[in-house]
Amino acid sequence: MNREFIDALNLLAAERNLDKDQLLTSFEEALEQAFERNVEPGKEIEVALDPESGEMEVLVIMRVVEEVEDPDKEISFQEALDLDETVEVGMEMEFPVDPERFTRIAVQTTKQVITQKIREAERAIVFEEYKDRAGDVLTAVISRTDNKRNVFVDLGSGEAIMPPKEQIQGERYLVGMRVKVYVVKVELSSRGPSILVSRAAPELLAYLMRQEIPEVADGTVEIRAVAREAGQRSKVAVTSTNPNVDPIGACIGHRGSRIQAVTGELQRERVDIIMWDPNPREFIRNALSPAKVGTIEVDLDEHEVRVMVASDQLSLAIGKGGQNVRLAAKLTGFKIDLVGSKTVSDLDAAVQAAAARTDHIVASETSRAAFDALFADASSEEAPTPEVDAGVERVVKTEAEAADREEGPESRKISEEATS
Repeated sequence: MNREFIDALNLLAAERNLDKDQLLTSFEEALEQAFERNVEPGKEIEVALDPESGEMEVLVIMRVVEEVEDPDKEISFQEALDLDETVEVGMEMEFPVDPERFTRIAVQTTKQVITQKIREAERAIVFEEYKDRAGDVLTAVISRTDNKRNVFVDLGSGEAIMPPKEQIQGERYLVGMRVKVYVVKVELSSRGPSILVSRAAPELLAYLMRQEIPEVADGTVEIRAVAREAGQRSKVAVTSTNPNVDPIGACIGHRGSRIQAVTGELQRERVDIIMWDPNPREFIRNALSPAKVGTIEVDLDEHEVRVMVASDQLSLAIGKGGQNVRLAAKLTGFKIDLVGSKTVSDLDAAVQAAAARTDHIVASETSRAAFDALFADASSEEAPTPEVDAGVERVVKTEAEAADREEGPESRKISEEATS
């Protein structure tokens, strides 16, 4: 070993982001295992590397005992006294080993061990860095894919896996593409740290809304619930802490600019913004929009609801492939049972009732005005006006003509003869 070896070791530590002292210790352990396997089998070896000069010292450790049971690791007290008069039973003695005895096979073993040690050190560093990042959103670069459709992303200091169920349906992942991912969990297994990331998590949608919508970022608009089918459609329930702020309008933005910035990161996924309501019945009604539904029966104990839906709104309430009602169930946490009805919805019924009351009032006022106009002058003794006489004459004439049509020509002739 020499100074060039130490410089190479320092460079390796810098490139792999490893601790220099830890790497040096790992190399010493690798050399010890190589000597024990190939140079001094069965003996206890200790290797010491000088971090400045690179000089290596290899020692065999022997324990002083009264009676030797393991000659590879023990030395008798009598034999030890011949070598060192100050030795005592239980002490350890060190015997140098010629490094030149380091065989080619030992070198190969050292390489394998040190490689394994470096990998373990790298995995430990990655785990320590990301073990508290679960629940965060990070920017990653697509590094590779496999034949199981798993996508591997480079987080900077480590690699994470995104299985098919955590991917956005229909999204293409190309090597080198930068994407935002949600860290689902970080675990340490026998094969090293396992980092699971997702592009389909509802938390990613909530994060993007906080980034693009100032009212959500400062807490004026609160996101109460998110239901998502990645790549297709999502529903987000929002509410406002300020009565002067419309939460839905704040999320959508002018001409949809804000929500379009969010969906642009999610392959133009359709996002429905609805109003959250503390009343489960109203919350469910909002969640089923754009369909207009009727009576809602809520069973809080079973967490189920029965919703009456007019026949013309039933397909809209169900959605394509049941997507609308499925997302509404995820959003509200209730099992929703849609029941078709020939009756109109509550809203339509209310509008029709209001219109009927208005028509009734108008008709009543018109009838009362006509009644008053008809009998207003009934008590007066004034002669009827020419307009009234003309009206009466027209009524009498009309009745006579109607009678003539009913009697026919023969009846009119008999009547005229009887009159003459």
